[in-house]
Order: sequence, then structure tokens, then C-alpha cells
Amino acid sequence: MEAAPKVSIVNTEIGPFPDDWQVVRLDSIGRVKGGKRLPLGKSLTDKIGEHPYIRVSDMRGGSVDQSKLLYVPDEIFPLIRNYTISCDDLFISVAGTLGLIGRVPPGLSGANLTENADKITDLHCDRDYLYYCLSSQRIQLEIDAKRTIGAQPKLAIQQIEAFRIPLPPSIEEQKHIARTLTDIDDLIASLDAVIAKKRDIKQAAMQQLLTGKTRLPGFATTPMTNSAIGNLPSDWEVRPLGSLGDPVIGLTYRPVDVRETGTLVLRSSNVQDGVLAFDNNVFVDPEVASRALVAKGDILICVRNGSRALIGKCAMISDEAEGMAFGAFMSVFRSPHSDFLFHQFQSNIIQRQIHEHLGATINQITNASLRSFQVPFPVSAEERGAIVTILSDMDAELTGLTVKLSKLNMVREGMMQQLLTGRIRLV
Repeated sequence: MEAAPKVSIVNTEIGPFPDDWQVVRLDSIGRVKGGKRLPLGKSLTDKIGEHPYIRVSDMRGGSVDQSKLLYVPDEIFPLIRNYTISCDDLFISVAGTLGLIGRVPPGLSGANLTENADKITDLHCDRDYLYYCLSSQRIQLEIDAKRTIGAQPKLAIQQIEAFRIPLPPSIEEQKHIARTLTDIDDLIASLDAVIAKKRDIKQAAMQQLLTGKTRLPGFATTPMTNSAIGNLPSDWEVRPLGSLGDPVIGLTYRPVDVRETGTLVLRSSNVQDGVLAFDNNVFVDPEVASRALVAKGDILICVRNGSRALIGKCAMISDEAEGMAFGAFMSVFRSPHSDFLFHQFQSNIIQRQIHEHLGATINQITNASLRSFQVPFPVSAEERGAIVTILSDMDAELTGLTVKLSKLNMVREGMMQQLLTGRIRLV
């Protein structure tokens, strides 16, 4: 590709753009039409049929997740036959979760569209270019600003029609921009798939190694014997966590205790995919009791949360986090065997026991519950160390891939900002 000749930059109502671009209302380049719910008293079916129905919950990654599609019964379809979406259109969610933008796969062209989404059809620009414009930070911030306070969020057709779209002068330039952004999206999707596969492999490895079903080279294979938590090698033990370490509940603080700076309080939001993240932080007064400060090697665990799905997620405390506080909805588990037990906490072995101990009405696990959890425990310290090495190497690989993915996403955001404003031109 060659750089396009330089043109003058002019200020518009949505910022500076090349003077050969236009800024137009969306309704000048397409029509916005609503979806439709089933008639009162009628229901969708999970029986595969000729009339798939696309819900907001099916909208994912700029497309449609087909794994849980529901269908319109044949006898009901004539009543809503005019509310379908084509693969030439775009969809946008307009109720509940606002602003999900996407394209319909060719195999779903003609599917019915939920009343909680609109379609943008009869386009007079490149569809994929418009997809990226509507997915851009500028439009998404505008959508966020339209959320109804104190009621279910709703995005009106008139509001969508009024979106301002910067338009390069030729379809060819629009297509070039869209193809460039599609290329990086494909790269991100490919890396996402690799990460998902590596996580599945690690989960399978944990299931085999942490139960002794697979023994590493150099360690004797002994007969499997029945135990309280399933079949284990005869030279392994079943140990309650309370015999291997001790859980400690974190710091209770009030909103008035929060400071701009001070001691960082680790919370559920600071645990992401088994590692610590620091993009959503809370600070309190620097003077915090030592019992509520984490130490290297502690296992930080979410033990109370509004979402049951978050109970039990955990991360290992590293040098970077040592001396930080942890909130009362968290616990740390302190043990001389924490490097081995951290992998047990991530496995189905402990996660299953966590969910068995969750209260019926309160999403929490107590210290007493944590101490009672049973884990398979190799008697040999050398075998425990070998297992930790294998699983830690897998974690390190996953961390490296996740960092790469994060950088790619930042590159994508930068490219969108440059290409969708004409700061970089493609011909």
C-alpha cells in the first residue's frame, strides 16, 4: 500500500478529519429498523428448525454465538416474518446491554431478530467500515452517555439514526480501512483460540497430575486405592487444608476510609484469570493491621461476593504485591506448601468443594469450610515440586500469551483511532 497524498485537516462537530471526508448522520447511509418479540404466550424452542432467533445473549465478539441458539416454531414464524436480519446488515443491541455491534454469519441470514436489538440495513457505505465506526470508542462513549438513569437502559432508533459517521470519499478507501482492522481482529481471534486451547490443556493436566492418575517420570507408579475424594495412588495422602496451612480473613473498611493514595486493598476485581491485576484499585489509610497485609506466597481467595461464580477465584501473592492489604470479602491461605496448593485451588478438586459449601442465600465460604476441604497430597516433596514445575511452566506460557493479547488489543485501539479519523490514509 502507498500513502495517499496529503490533504488539509478541517475541524468538524466530532473532531478533525481530512477535508475530503464527510461527517454524515447514520440515517443518510442506512436505515435503522427494530426487531420483534414473539406474540404474547408464545415461546421459542431449542429444537433446531428453519427459523433461528438471534437474542442479545447470542451476540458476541462482533458476530453471533451459535452454540445456544433458539428457534421460532414454524407455526409462529408467519406472525413475525418481516423482522429478520440479513448478512448484509449490522445489528446493534438497544435494551439491557447497549451497543453490542455485529455482523450476522451467512448461515444465519434471514434469522429473526430480538426486539432488544435493531438492524442497520440498506447501507450506502461499506458494511465492515461502518461496523468499525460503530464499535469505536467515540460511538461507544456516546451510547454509554444515553443510558437511562434509574430504569432499564434503552437506545432509541432516533438516537442511532443521529450518530455522526466520518466517511472517506470512496468505497475503496472504506474497504481498505475495514480489511486492515479485520486482519488484526483475525490475529486477535487466533491468539484467543490458542489461549483457550492452552487453558483446556492445563486443566486436563491438573486433573491428571493433581490426582496421581498420571505420574511424572522418576516417580514410582503405585496401585490406586479408594479414598474420600476418589481413587488416589497408595503412596499419596488425603489431607484437610487445615492441616497444611491456615486461612485469614481480610480488612473491613468503610467508603469513608477510602483514600486517593495509601495502602492498596486487594479485592475480587484484582484477581483476573488466576493472576493479580491492578487496573481497578482502592486505597485506604496507610496504617493497616499486619494481619490484613499479604505476604509473598499467600494464596488470595475470593470468599464472599454478590456473584456465586466469583467465589473461589484466586491468585498467588508475588513480590510486587507483598505488603498490600486485602478486603474482608477475601481470604489468604498461608501454607509452607502454597506453591502446590495454589494449583489445587484452581482445580476441580477444591472448586467442587467450594460450591458444595456455599450458603443457600449468602454467597460465601467460611474459614471453617476452607480448613475442612480435602486435597490429594503426594507424600514426596520431590514429586510435589515436579508437579509444581510442570503446572507453573504452563502458567508462565499462558501469562506470556495473555500479555501478547493485551498488547495486540492496544495496537488495535490505536489503529482504529488513526484509521477512522484519517490521520493515516490507505489507498
